[in-house]
Amino acid sequence: MDLFLLLSVVLIGVLEGLTEFLPVSSTGHLIVLKEALGVDLPDAFLIAIQLGAILAVCTVYWRRLADTTIGVFRGEATAWRFSINLLVAFLPAVGVGLLAYDFIKSVLLESPATVGTTLVLGGIAILILEKRLERPRVHSVDGMNWRTALGIGVVQCLAMIPGVSRSGATIMGGLGFGLARKPAAEFSFFLAIPTMVAATGYDLYKTAHGLTDAGAGAIAIGFAVAFVAAALVVRAAVSFIERHGFAPFAWYRIGAGGLVLIWLALR
Repeated sequence: MDLFLLLSVVLIGVLEGLTEFLPVSSTGHLIVLKEALGVDLPDAFLIAIQLGAILAVCTVYWRRLADTTIGVFRGEATAWRFSINLLVAFLPAVGVGLLAYDFIKSVLLESPATVGTTLVLGGIAILILEKRLERPRVHSVDGMNWRTALGIGVVQCLAMIPGVSRSGATIMGGLGFGLARKPAAEFSFFLAIPTMVAATGYDLYKTAHGLTDAGAGAIAIGFAVAFVAAALVVRAAVSFIERHGFAPFAWYRIGAGGLVLIWLALR
């Protein structure tokens, strides 16, 4: 691996870790940055390094995950309800992902123009939702029911379009279904675990035959860098969202998307 490729992989890993849990579309940022750098990376790279960020959530929230696992074996109602909600929210992405995999890989994941457009549209949608939100009815992830979880899971499927943002879709979906900001963000983080593990595993299964040693090395480095960067920002992200809401991210999306579209027009 040459020095430029190594630095590119590190930069992409840092960007992934910083943006994975913010409603700004980490995948969209990675697609644009990869295009701008002009680096040749494996097809599975952009998805696989997201698993590093997801592992950071497991580390930061390990106690909640451990308590839930123990609670399930003990038959605790709260642990079972939380687990069922995660499963229900996860299933729509499984169905849509399996059916639309080839289209997503061949068309959507290679389109910076799609990213620029959806960043802008997503930012506008967030601003509208922020202004029209009613008083939240649910103030803890433990207070959710399966219908709310299913609704969030359906909304999550929109994030298969680059630039929409998985975190953004699930968080704003949670707000739309009556969750307060903190549980909406936390449930989005927890839902990312099964969603991204499944997406990464399936993508590696489909593309492993073409993976070289250099490609595997790039994935490993990007994975590690994304893990460190995400571990540093997860709790800070929840705190910032509680204090400032989502409008700052919406304006960022509109500005970033506009810049991407201008860049593409001038190339």
